[in-house]
Amino acid sequence: MSNARRLTIREAYAEASSFLRQHEVREPESNAQRLLEHVLGESRSGMLLRWSEPFPAELEVDWQQLLQRKASGEPVQYLIGEQEFYGLPFAVTPAVLIPRPETELLVEAVIRIGRELWGNCEADASKSIGEVSPRSEHESVELSPGPEGGERANGTDIGSGPVVCDVGTGSGAIAVSLASQCPAWRVMASDISRGALEVAQANAARHGLAERVTFVEGDLLGPYIERGLRLDAVVSNPPYIPEADESGLQPEVRLHEPRTALYGGVDGLVLYRRLTAQLRQLPAMPSLVGFEVGQGQAADVRRMLEEAAAWDEILILPDLAGIDRHVIAYRKR
Repeated sequence: MSNARRLTIREAYAEASSFLRQHEVREPESNAQRLLEHVLGESRSGMLLRWSEPFPAELEVDWQQLLQRKASGEPVQYLIGEQEFYGLPFAVTPAVLIPRPETELLVEAVIRIGRELWGNCEADASKSIGEVSPRSEHESVELSPGPEGGERANGTDIGSGPVVCDVGTGSGAIAVSLASQCPAWRVMASDISRGALEVAQANAARHGLAERVTFVEGDLLGPYIERGLRLDAVVSNPPYIPEADESGLQPEVRLHEPRTALYGGVDGLVLYRRLTAQLRQLPAMPSLVGFEVGQGQAADVRRMLEEAAAWDEILILPDLAGIDRHVIAYRKR
């Protein structure tokens, strides 16, 4: 793809949309727009204000490279290095799963039910976040005695709020969003991938929440079980795609997103079995457990949670497409 003359920004957008369409890229106009905003360093409104300007010659090489990479199937989020989630921009790299809009509904439900269980999300004004001592990268969680035969995280303590854990945090989208919306909650996030934790920590720092989220490297609930840590809530969007479904995935997902964040064993339920079994190994059963699940998996995951503990209620919540997407169990204290 080459230009014999200087195109306007509008013409560059139109040509890029056509080029991506010819390469069977889904939503070519939307992808062209996001790439153009990125290469110009403009918001959509800023780009439109420059619509009739010549496309900057010094950006031509970068622009063409981005279009070629998009045409070859790379996700636009990895190309621009960012995806919005729950109103905040998150850096994303091939080390992490790209946050999806349906996961925002999980965050929303956890916040709503959490408020019912623990009251207002706001932090106690008498507690200073500044009193929290900074942690070095991947530093072990500092613990203090807890009220139910276990220990509580002390690394993010700004009061006596609930300890909420995001298992398999990836980009940190769930953990950072919860910390942003609920300053009284003490948020923890774990992942088995060091690369993912580095991305998540950078996102927490980006939004001024580096001292509000404690990051722990380890497999599922293992790090918390080893430390005898009491958790009030466990939230997770684990890998849930059955291995047999790999060939049917969009190439953007199958070829570019991390396999460890996609596949959940033969039936897609391996991680849920492990998580629900691990819940019983914690010093006390959490008051709230929220999982995102794959299509057709909600009933099975509900049964696993029923076998793990006695709950006041287990909710199955649909996504915007009407697919049962989230299973949330809770019990009142």
